[in-house]
Amino acid sequence: MSSHDRVLELRRLIEHYNHSYHVLDSPLVADAQYDALFDELVRIEAAHPEWVVPESPTQRVGAPVTGGFPEIRHREAMLSLDKSTSEEGIADWMVRTQRLLGEGVALEYVCEPKIDGVAVALIYEHGRLLQAATRGDGETGEDVTANVRTIKSVPLQLDAPDLPERFEVRGEIYMSRADFAAFNERAVAAGNKPLVNPRNGAAGSLRQLDPRLTAARPLSMFCYSLGWFEGQAEGQVAGHAEWPPATHMQVLDTFRRWRLRVNPFIEKVDDLASCMDYLRRLEARRDLLGYDIDGAVIKVDSLALQRTLGALSRTPRWAMAWKFAAEEAATTLLAVDFQVGRTGSITPVARLAPVFVGGVTVENATLHNMDQVARLDLRIGDTVLIRRAGDVIPQIMAVIGDRRPTDARPVESPTQCPVCGSAVERLAEEAVARCSGGINVCAAQRKEGLLHFASRRAMDIDGMGDKIIDALVDAGLVRRAADFFHLTLEDLTGLPRMAEKSGNNLLAAIRDARSTTLPRFIYALGIRDVGEATALSLARHFGTLDALMQADAQMLERVPDVGPKVASRLTTFFAAEENRLAVAALRAAGVTWADLPPQSEVMDALPLAGQTWVLTGTLESMSRDEAKSRLQALGAKVAGSVSARTQGVIAGPGAGSKLDKAHELGLKILDEAAFLALVQP
Repeated sequence: MSSHDRVLELRRLIEHYNHSYHVLDSPLVADAQYDALFDELVRIEAAHPEWVVPESPTQRVGAPVTGGFPEIRHREAMLSLDKSTSEEGIADWMVRTQRLLGEGVALEYVCEPKIDGVAVALIYEHGRLLQAATRGDGETGEDVTANVRTIKSVPLQLDAPDLPERFEVRGEIYMSRADFAAFNERAVAAGNKPLVNPRNGAAGSLRQLDPRLTAARPLSMFCYSLGWFEGQAEGQVAGHAEWPPATHMQVLDTFRRWRLRVNPFIEKVDDLASCMDYLRRLEARRDLLGYDIDGAVIKVDSLALQRTLGALSRTPRWAMAWKFAAEEAATTLLAVDFQVGRTGSITPVARLAPVFVGGVTVENATLHNMDQVARLDLRIGDTVLIRRAGDVIPQIMAVIGDRRPTDARPVESPTQCPVCGSAVERLAEEAVARCSGGINVCAAQRKEGLLHFASRRAMDIDGMGDKIIDALVDAGLVRRAADFFHLTLEDLTGLPRMAEKSGNNLLAAIRDARSTTLPRFIYALGIRDVGEATALSLARHFGTLDALMQADAQMLERVPDVGPKVASRLTTFFAAEENRLAVAALRAAGVTWADLPPQSEVMDALPLAGQTWVLTGTLESMSRDEAKSRLQALGAKVAGSVSARTQGVIAGPGAGSKLDKAHELGLKILDEAAFLALVQP
């Protein structure tokens, strides 16, 4: 193969892998293999600059923009959408639409998530990305072509027989929550200012004058509509069944075939009831999507009827936006309190003037640590922007500086524990300050440690909540975990609001908790940085608690998921006399578990041992990470792509190409209900 032919082959392979990874969420090769191909292309193009073309994957980052962004006038206006927050508003819009078209016209609608990002228009010519522009004021936007070219989910070159000669694709550029969090973590570690929220992060990233800065920001894009189109590309397939499209759904199906990324949670509905059902299901799934949406868009499906309906001055008659409850609001910071966690961590908590946001009234917000207080330049009395996503604890995202009162006071970091008065210490390598008192001195640490011990995923003492633990500790009935197992009915009924029946129920739960498993017991001990997965790995590796307690750092680091830091935590914990006495007291109180056989025997005995499974789509009952952990606990290896070596696929709503391939290969496919039945203990 000649060097030039190799260049063409490398470009084809790299774009194919980019599409599979960034659009289909189905990696085909390891990162190292992809990097090797990319580096090879870079070397050949460097040796033959005359072969470099704009659509080469190496050209995704171009020269910086000079003098700001040129303006681009949209050939067809990018209109705003009329909005509603009620079922009555959607019903009224459907009635108006039907009246305009006539009662005899059958209507179908398409419902899709309304991505909270930045609207853009892409122009392709002969399959090549020619231009990208922001929405701007709807009539005129900014030329952000160089920056959009850095987004790997945006194809630089399309290759299909029915591509028009020139056409416009409209969509939304956004930043996923995971990418936003990871970017901010890196920014803070480097001493840089974090992004305020994913939407502002996407907008700011798209307007960087240097596309190399945009390339460093994790942006993605969903395509949601076809603008204008003209002409036929060379090699056009005459009379292609799907082009030109007659409906919006056909447009989206065509986009997928052309390798343009389309949101998987799009459905066709035919009346108000099915539309509202979609909207309610989408809102319930909202926090599981992995990216922010602020509602949904309902569109008339027929493109001919869209043209008949037309538009008002700034909004189309054929579409309506359904808006969710706002997730951001401004309020006043009244005070900052400090809470003490089970490991002594001192966490600042903002006390806010009550404000309704995201469907609830918010009065508190997390601040993580004093570094965040400093980054925000937060002061008592400030007006702050808070953000709430689902059940996640609200966070302060920014201070509204021009509203700062003259008497605003700085937030002082405590030098003594607010609970026990012990000195507060902060290690140089940690962002968190900690109470030095320990569980034997600090009641807050003791209570939090006991709450962790009794929690569902640890010893699972049903009914042993924070209020009961507070009362038990304050009454001097419980100081360490073993004391739970010596409680009497008289002890419990002496607590506030504890009747005899409730006391007996709690005693029964305590008795049941005496019989546990080794992984649960290790997790329940509350060793820093030892979560459920690590506890499971430790139990499988050592088989007995005594073997674990006697292991040195070198032995511990042989365990999967255990590095030097966790090994040090373990050796320090088990070297402490009070911790060894606490374990002995639990054993003396009757807490038992079965020792595990050697690791190889354990793995062989697990029901999914030696099998490879794949997760696709969005599960409604748990996160992707939790589902992965459940499969691994049964012995399965969890892969990112489907192949002939895959034994089974878990398919949630929105499953795409992975599910299609599983059907082609005749693999076992489980829906969410069947998956839950499989992993239930």
